[in-house]
Amino acid sequence: MAAPTMSEPTPPTNDASTPATALTPRDRWISDVRAGFIVFLIALPLCLGISMASNFPPIAGILTAIIGGMVTVFFGSAKLTIKGPAAGLIAIALAAVTELGEGDLTTGYRRALAVVVVAGVIQIIFSLVRAGVLGDIFPTSVVHGMLAAIGVIICSKQIHTLLGASPAPAEPLELLMQVPHSVMTMNPEIFLIGLISLALLIGVPLIKHPLVKKVPVPMVVVVVAIGLGYVFDLEHEHHYHLWSHDYVITSRSLVTLPEHLSSAIVFPDWSVVTSGTSIKFIVMFALVGSIESMLSAKAVETLDPKKERTDINRDLLATGVGTTIAGLIGGLPMISEIVRSSANINAGAQSKWANFFHGSFLLLFVVAAPWLLHRIPTAALAAMLIYTGVRLASPKEFQHAWKIGPEQLVVLSTTAIVTLLTDLLVGVGAGIAMKIAIHMYNGMSITEIFRPKVEVIEQGNVTTIRVAHQAVFANYLTIKRALDAVPAGREAVIDLAHTRLVDHTVLEKLHMLEAEWARAGRKLHIAGLDEHERASKHPLAMARRTA
Repeated sequence: MAAPTMSEPTPPTNDASTPATALTPRDRWISDVRAGFIVFLIALPLCLGISMASNFPPIAGILTAIIGGMVTVFFGSAKLTIKGPAAGLIAIALAAVTELGEGDLTTGYRRALAVVVVAGVIQIIFSLVRAGVLGDIFPTSVVHGMLAAIGVIICSKQIHTLLGASPAPAEPLELLMQVPHSVMTMNPEIFLIGLISLALLIGVPLIKHPLVKKVPVPMVVVVVAIGLGYVFDLEHEHHYHLWSHDYVITSRSLVTLPEHLSSAIVFPDWSVVTSGTSIKFIVMFALVGSIESMLSAKAVETLDPKKERTDINRDLLATGVGTTIAGLIGGLPMISEIVRSSANINAGAQSKWANFFHGSFLLLFVVAAPWLLHRIPTAALAAMLIYTGVRLASPKEFQHAWKIGPEQLVVLSTTAIVTLLTDLLVGVGAGIAMKIAIHMYNGMSITEIFRPKVEVIEQGNVTTIRVAHQAVFANYLTIKRALDAVPAGREAVIDLAHTRLVDHTVLEKLHMLEAEWARAGRKLHIAGLDEHERASKHPLAMARRTA
């Protein structure tokens, strides 16, 4: 599966990712410190932006990243992953604060913290019952539809911040309809800062010079934006005249932070935690956060130079513990973040201590230099989030889905549209329901949806796993369990010749397993699809037997 979330600009690349076996213990520590520092530079502005977009205090995202770095490493977090707040949960957090606060954002924030704590506890329970396998059956098209909707939701709010405008509170689609008015009433100085920030995010990665590639783009944006903030004197409220108009610079133009980290600690309000609204958001945080984190951890596993396997349940335990602690002191929920993690690997990280150092640098910075964070213009953070949102909702995602098969585009679009019109949980449910309906149209029997007919045949040194009826996302775990039972040293063949239907999710997972076995020096073959009709020319397109 492609990376489940692209919540940050492309990380810098670095050829320092030498296998740990080639380094001395001292070199490994140096590599981890260096990688932690580079990830810190990337994470700092993004944590602030994600917090503000979620209607949480800006410091909340940094609290989460500090816990994600300095605490979760002791609870089994995947070795090279970086944990912290992510854009993929912005939509849920924003809705939770708004709905639970009933017009009072401060109350909504504290009530949302209670929801985050309970969701974290549920994630811990998920890990204890070994629910990490559920990440293997979640349909790819539903994940990308969910992320596309989140991208639109992010952009619908942040474009107004970039313009320096204040739209009326509204749903995402209504906020987009207010964009023309915000353009007409924008604050030119604020917009210029946002526009230059966006141009840097797009332009700097296009420069191919090796030295430029090593510079974290978010930090370049922050440095330039702080400079522009000084030029426009954003620190002091004032009026200025331009083109016969009077414009106002207010305190909202810069990030607002507490003077001391201790004053950033906020405790949850438990008064409505058992209400229907709270339960809805508990389920959304627990499910969406767990799925995103599991998929990210699996994606990072493929980037690991040593290709070490991740214990997804242990990683989910670390995520749950981190989210619970973050919620108890005023932070956002966390996940394993794919792009920060890939930056960590590219910077030469050798162990979990790189994540620890990333959290340590964040803690040191907010304790020693909170005044510098206050100098960051909110328009620059909005630009980073818009850049992220556009990538999540990129037309390329829809084009890619179409290439795999028309049914993938239908499921992706259904998930995205229903999410925008309702909420994430309903959108995800609608996407899964659409996928099931399409499969039934293509010959799937609803009575066999959760358990395919699997026959294991032993011949010499080869184990053949013959699958009949249908192999779809909902019953993939049965197939995987059969594969997991194949003893080391034996070859395996997945024979799909007797299936009526094999969906994209199963084919994608099987091909990932095939590559994983190959890295371990084992052989796995996927056979029996020659007589099936494909939904497209894509090698992983849905296969249906018509004869």
